[in-house]
Amino acid sequence: MSKRRVLTGITTTGTPHLGNYVGAIKPAIAESQNPDVQSYYFLADLHALIKAQDPQRVQQSRLEIAATWLALGLDTDNAIFYRQSDIHEIPELAWLLSCVCAKGLMNRSHAYKAAVAENEEGGVPDPDRGVTMGLFGYPVLMAADILMFNAHKVPVGRDQIQHIEMARDMAGRFNHIYKGDYFTLPEAIVDEKVEVLRGLDGRKMSKSYDNTIPLFVSAKKLQKLVRKIKTNSLEPGEPKDPETCTLFQIYSAFATAEESADMRRRYAEGIGWGEAKNEVFEYLDAQLREPRERYEALINDPGHIEQVLQRGAERARAEANVLMERLRVAVGLGRFQ
Repeated sequence: MSKRRVLTGITTTGTPHLGNYVGAIKPAIAESQNPDVQSYYFLADLHALIKAQDPQRVQQSRLEIAATWLALGLDTDNAIFYRQSDIHEIPELAWLLSCVCAKGLMNRSHAYKAAVAENEEGGVPDPDRGVTMGLFGYPVLMAADILMFNAHKVPVGRDQIQHIEMARDMAGRFNHIYKGDYFTLPEAIVDEKVEVLRGLDGRKMSKSYDNTIPLFVSAKKLQKLVRKIKTNSLEPGEPKDPETCTLFQIYSAFATAEESADMRRRYAEGIGWGEAKNEVFEYLDAQLREPRERYEALINDPGHIEQVLQRGAERARAEANVLMERLRVAVGLGRFQ
C-alpha cells in the first residue's frame, strides 16, 4: 500500500517566530516523523521573489528557516526537505500547466483581486499597476509545487484553500486534454484546532504588524519581548481572565495541559502581571534553550545545511525526473527515437 503524500511549502521572507512554530512548524515536524506518511517540505524561495527583492534578505531567510526546522527536529530521513529553486522541473511543469490554465481562473485569484482593488480604491488609472506576472501567475507555480509530487493532502490556512482548488482545476484539465491520469487531485487540509497565536500588541502575531517574538532570540532579548506583551491594568490580587490574555495564550501553547490548568488557577487567584511575565519567560526560555543551541550551531555551519538540502533535492528530483519525462511525451516534447 502506497504512503499518503503530504506536501508543505515554507515561505522564506522573514525570521521564524513563536506563531509560526505553534501554527505550522510543530504539527508539521510531528508529521515528518510518521512512517506511514511521505512528507515533502520545501523552502518556497521562488515564491519569495514575488515580494522580496532584497537578495541578502532572501538568502538569509532561507538559511534561518532551514536551520529552524532542522533545529526543531525535522526528520529528514523520512521526510523530503528541499529548496524549491533546486528542483528545475518545477518551473518547467509550471509552464505546461500555464498552457492549460484559463486566464479567467487567474483573474479570480485573491492576491490579484486584492492588488487591483487597492489600485482602484486609490484612484490609480491602471488597475494592474504594480502587478507582476509573478504575482498574477503565483497559483500556477503553487500548483506545480503540489502536482509535481502528486500530493494527496496539502495543509494550508483557510486563505489558501482557493489555490488548492485551482491546482485541482489545472490537474483535471491537463488529465482531460492529454487523456491520462497524470495528476492526483490534491485536497486542502485545514486544521481548525491549530491556534493562531497573538503577538505583543494582542493582534495576530505577524511580521506585518511588527509584533512578533522570534523563536531563537537570546534569552535576554526574549525576556525583554515577553515583558512588552500587552496586559490590562488589573493589580496583583485581582482575578484575571486567561481567555482574553495574550500572555496566557502564549504560555498555554507551549505548556502541558496540567501546567496550563495550574496557571489558570493562579490567574483566578490574582497573580501579578510582573510575576506572570517572569514565569512565562522562564518557561519559554527553558523550552527553547536546547533548540536555540542547535540553531546557533547550524547557522554557523551553513555547509551542513547545504548538504542536507542537496540530499533532499536529489530525492525530490529523482521523482520529478520520472514524472516530467512522462509529461513531455504526453504533450509532444519527448525525445526522437
